[in-house]
Amino acid sequence: MRPIFFALLLSSSLFISCEQSTVYDADIIIVGGGASGVAAAVQAARLGVEVTIVEETDWLGGMLTAAGVSATDGNHQMPSGFWGEFREALYDYYGGPSAVATGWVSHTLFEPHVGHQILKDFTARYPNIRVLKKHSLVSAKVDGKRLTEIVIQDESGKVNTLKARLFIEATEYGDLLAAAGVPYSRTMETFDETREQGAPIEPHPYVQDLTYVAILQGYPKGEDHTIAKPDPYDISDFDCMCQEVCQTPTPGLISCQSMLDYGKLPNQKYMINWPNKGNDTYLEILEKTPAERDSLLVEAKNMTLSWVYFLQTEGGFRHVGLAKDEFRTEDHLAIIPYIRESRRVVGTDRLFLYDIQEPYQYSDRPLYKTAVAVADYPVDHHRKKNPIPKQIEFPKIPSYSVPYGTLIPEQVDGLIVAEKSISVSNVVNGTTRLQPVVLQIGQVAGATAALSIQNEVQPRDLDVRTLQESLLEANMWLIPYMDTHPDQESFASIQRVGLTGVMRGTGIPVAWANETRFYPDSAVQNYSEILARLPLPDIDQLLQSAGLLDLTTREAGQVKEDIEVIVEAIKISQPDLNFLRVEDESRGLENNALITREELAVYLDQTFNLFDLDPIQIGFPNPTLQK
Repeated sequence: MRPIFFALLLSSSLFISCEQSTVYDADIIIVGGGASGVAAAVQAARLGVEVTIVEETDWLGGMLTAAGVSATDGNHQMPSGFWGEFREALYDYYGGPSAVATGWVSHTLFEPHVGHQILKDFTARYPNIRVLKKHSLVSAKVDGKRLTEIVIQDESGKVNTLKARLFIEATEYGDLLAAAGVPYSRTMETFDETREQGAPIEPHPYVQDLTYVAILQGYPKGEDHTIAKPDPYDISDFDCMCQEVCQTPTPGLISCQSMLDYGKLPNQKYMINWPNKGNDTYLEILEKTPAERDSLLVEAKNMTLSWVYFLQTEGGFRHVGLAKDEFRTEDHLAIIPYIRESRRVVGTDRLFLYDIQEPYQYSDRPLYKTAVAVADYPVDHHRKKNPIPKQIEFPKIPSYSVPYGTLIPEQVDGLIVAEKSISVSNVVNGTTRLQPVVLQIGQVAGATAALSIQNEVQPRDLDVRTLQESLLEANMWLIPYMDTHPDQESFASIQRVGLTGVMRGTGIPVAWANETRFYPDSAVQNYSEILARLPLPDIDQLLQSAGLLDLTTREAGQVKEDIEVIVEAIKISQPDLNFLRVEDESRGLENNALITREELAVYLDQTFNLFDLDPIQIGFPNPTLQK
C-alpha cells in the first residue's frame, strides 16, 4: 500500500551527477499539468494565489489533449464550472455545438492540439500562474505529517527543490502519492472489503487496461497512407472488430466506417480509442520507474499501430492514415498513454458504489452534504485485455456528487488530491475518471488550496460551506440537478436546499447520461418531509422563523409541537401564502396557485440561511464495517 521505494527508484535512475539544486518557494505547487492541474491552477489564480505547475511534457491537458482522448464523456447537460468554460472555448473555435458533435461517442469532440492551445491560453491570462514544462518529479519530503517540498528535474538533468504551503497531486499515475509515502490503494477491492455489487469474491489484482491513442486523418480516396507493418503483428487480435473484417458472421457488429465515426473529430480526423477487439492494452506500470514505463509502453504503441495497419490492409482504409500534424511525435501517436486507473489516495472519506446509488441511506454518513462536483456517466471499466479478464455487470446508477473528503488524504497534510487519484473504490473509479469530472475535481482542488491559504488552515479543516459557496460563485453544480442551471436566479438556493438535504431530487438511471431531477416547476407535495428536515432545534423556533406562528394560531387555534399541524395550516391557508413566493410578475401567479418547488427552495434558503444552520465537516464512518 505504501511503496516508498518509488522515490528511491526515481532518484537513483534520474540523477546521479546533477547540478546544484536551487530552492524555490511558492504558495501552491501543482504536480501535473493535465486536465485537473490546469483547472486547479486557473481557479486558484482567480482567487488571487500564486501557482506553479510542474508538467512532464510540453503540453497542457493530460488525458484530454496529450493522451488524445479528445471526445469527452458525460456531463453534457451539466457543463459545470471550468468544464463548461473549456467547452464554450471549443464552441467559439469551431463554430458552435454542432461543429463539435462530429462523432457518435460524444457531444463534444475536438482535435487534441486545439484543446492544448485553449488550455495554454487559459493559463497565460493569469500572471500568477507559472508553468514549468518538461520537468519530472524526483522525490518528495514529508516533515512530520505534512508534505513540505519536492525535488524536480528538467531535461538537462538540473534539479530544483520546490517548497510550498500546499501541493496538489494531479499526475496521471498518482506519482506524488508514492513519492511522499502517502497511503493509497490500487487494483480491485474484494466484496468483503467494500460490499459493492459487482466486486469480486476473490482478489483480482489488476487495474484497468490503458490505451495509446492515435489520431487518424481521412485523406482523398485513392491515396495510400498505409503504415509499415508493425513487429510483432498478430492479425487475430482484431478479427471482428467491425463487420467487414469478421471471418464469422456475427449479429450486431457495426460497419468499419461506423466504428471510425465513433471518435470522428472535426476536420476529417478520427480518434482511435476503440474498446472491442481494439487498441486497449494491459500493462503493470503503476509501480515502475519512468524508464521502465517507457520500455513497457512500446507494447501499447505497437498494439495501436497494429490496429491501424489491420484497418488499412484488411479493412481497405488505405486512404486513412496517421495525422502527422497533431502530436509532432516521432511515431505520430499521442504524447502520453491514456491511463484509466491510477493510485487512489486513502482519503478522509471514500466514495463507494452504494453511496452513488442511494446517497441518503446512511444518516451518520451524509456525503452528499459535502458535495463539490457532479457526474452522470455510468460505471465503465476496460478489462478485456487483463491477464484474467473480469467482465463485470455493474448496476445502473443515477447521476451523483463527488464528496469533498475524497480529495483530502487521511494521514498527510499539505496535500490535496485531484485527477484520477481521489479516494474512491476501484469500481467507482470507472465513472469518476472521465474528463469533465477530473476538470471539476481540479477546479475544486484549486479553490480548496487558495481558500485554505487565505484562511490559514489545512484543507481538512477548511469550512466546507465556505468552499461550496466559492464553487457556486464559479457556476459549478454541486448537487446534480440537471433540470436547473447556474443562469437561473434560483440556482444557488436550490443547490443549498439540496446540500443540506432539506429538499431532495430524484435519481434516474439513463444509460450514458444519468439524471437527478429537482422538478423546480412542480407543485410542492411533501411539506411535512421538507419542513421536518429543517435544521432547527424545535418547532417553536421553526414557527417564529418562518413567520407561521400567527398563521398557525389562526387556523389551528394554538401552537402545538407537531409538524403535522404546520403542514395542515399550510394546506388550509394556501391562498394566504404569498410570502413564500418568488416575486415574478411575468409568471402571472394567482393568489391560489400552488407553490412550486423552486419557490419553496428560494424561500427556505433566504429565510433560514441554511448553510449557517447546517455547518458540516468531513470524515464520516465507513459503512462497510456496519454491514
